[in-house]
Amino acid sequence: AGERFAVRNSGVHAVVEGVGDHGCEYMTGGRVVILGPTGRNFGAGMSGGIAYVYDPSSEFAAKCNLSMGSLEALDFEGDEELVVKDLIQQHIQHTKSPLGVSILADWDHAKHSFVKLMPHDYKQVIAANVHMNTTAEPVHVNAGH
Repeated sequence: AGERFAVRNSGVHAVVEGVGDHGCEYMTGGRVVILGPTGRNFGAGMSGGIAYVYDPSSEFAAKCNLSMGSLEALDFEGDEELVVKDLIQQHIQHTKSPLGVSILADWDHAKHSFVKLMPHDYKQVIAANVHMNTTAEPVHVNAGH
């Protein structure tokens, strides 16, 4: 993809095999999987959503704007690994991507080369929602019967 891929994305889930400068700039929602190289200033102004970048050469951190987010490893305990894998599988179905096929063929090794860009505020909102959902008491409503 070209410059500014997924700029202002507010909910789309997408997979691409590389982006130019300013990828995911001002993104507010959705999930983006990047299977190839990125340009500079990736994620500038990103306040929501999650970007997963396949980075086997460990070059992404130097190109990423971390003013509003941080880089993390993929979560192998929850469903995140399955979400990323499923998005790549869908990408292969639509594009016949040799790169996607090779990543999935070596998934047990390749999955460790993914980095996640997570906006700070978005992470706090997710954590608050999880806390609220696990601690909330059920509400019983009398419907007038």
